Formats: sequence, structure tokens, C-alpha cells
Amino acid sequence: MTVYQCSLSPTVRQRHLEAMAITEWIRASIAVVRSNLRAYVVLNVSYYGVVAVAMIVVASHPEVQEALTQAVVASFTQGPLSTVFDAYAGGKVLTAIVLTFAVNFFLGSVLVLFAPSLLIPFAGVAIGLIRATLWGLLLAPTTPELQVAMIPHSLTLVLEGQGYILAMLGAFVLGKAFVSPSSVGVTRWRDGYLRGLRQEGRIYLLVALVLAVAAVYEVLEVIYLVPRILP
Repeated sequence: MTVYQCSLSPTVRQRHLEAMAITEWIRASIAVVRSNLRAYVVLNVSYYGVVAVAMIVVASHPEVQEALTQAVVASFTQGPLSTVFDAYAGGKVLTAIVLTFAVNFFLGSVLVLFAPSLLIPFAGVAIGLIRATLWGLLLAPTTPELQVAMIPHSLTLVLEGQGYILAMLGAFVLGKAFVSPSSVGVTRWRDGYLRGLRQEGRIYLLVALVLAVAAVYEVLEVIYLVPRILP
């Protein structure tokens, strides 16, 4: 073994240990999802079902979509979220990816879905379904432009939706553990809450991974693909 190899071996070992730790955390996260598979399936059907129903409803009330679209555009062109709009408009791919992930994870998941669930059991589930309703109202392909744009953007809806559904599952797991401590093998509400919080934290690793993939695809889609296919 050379001196160069000896000098690198501690670093290699450290990276190997880090990779093993991340792999183990991912496995633990997936195990939590598998142990709540029925709830996960129900949340998927409910979330995308609500999106579809809202799309059908708003088709008869285009003025609702127009008003919501104007509100969303205003929020992204004024105030702190305008930096996201500027990144997309300026074609700054890496900046747009980072900002999209930050908004979707820290604001859309942690603040909007996770934080309320700490205080009110299952709050994140209810809020997530409200978000699904707004998605359906906003993204319904009611115009020729939206019909074309939604062809590639449907994958963004699926990927980002999965991130939020996993966050909703985390809220469900925490709420179930608190309301029914015996479901996680304890007797006291406090212990159930803490164990549910630990499981929710594991799920949030998957939330982060899925939303990171969604952010990459959404940015590439919006900056490069959609402008090429719009009439």
C-alpha cells in the first residue's frame, strides 16, 4: 500500500460510513411508509382524486381559475417569492432549482404541513387536501395553452404531489401515535407523541428526496421544455 493510499483511506472510510448511514436512514424511512401502507394508498387516492374533481368543477367556472391564477402570479412577482420568479424568467437553472426546493420543502411541507400537525393531530392531512383542491382549480386544462403545458407539467404534479403526500403521511403517523399510543407500542400519550414524531422525521427524509427530484424536473420543464411546445 502506498503512502498516498494510506493518506486517503480514512477519508474513504468516512465516506463509506456516511453512505451506509444515509442508506440505513432511507431504509428506516421506507419501513415507516410500509408499516402505514394502507394510509399511504388512501392518501394517494384522496389527493389525486381531489385534484381531478377540482379540475372538473372549475371547468364550469373559469372565472375562479382566473382569479386564483392572478393571485398566484401576484405572489410570485411581488414580495419575497419574486426571487423565484426572477430565477425562472432569467433562465438561472441552479438558482431556480435551489429556490424551488426551498419553497416546496421548507415552506410548503415543514411550515404548512408539519408545523400545524405538531399542535393539532392530523392537521397536515386536512391542509394537504386543501392544497390538492387549489392545485386542481389552478391547473385544470381549461385553455389551449394550459392543455399543452400540462402534458409535461403533469409529471411535476405527480412528483411534487408525492412529496406532499408523504408529508401528509407523516402528519397522519404523528396523529395516530398521539391519539392511539398503543399503535406504536406505548401506553402514554407523551410517549406516543415522541415516537410518532420520530417516525415523521424519518418520513421527511423521503419528502426531501422526492421534492428535490421534483424541483430539478420542474425547473428544466418550465425553462426549457414548455416554451418549445407552446404555440
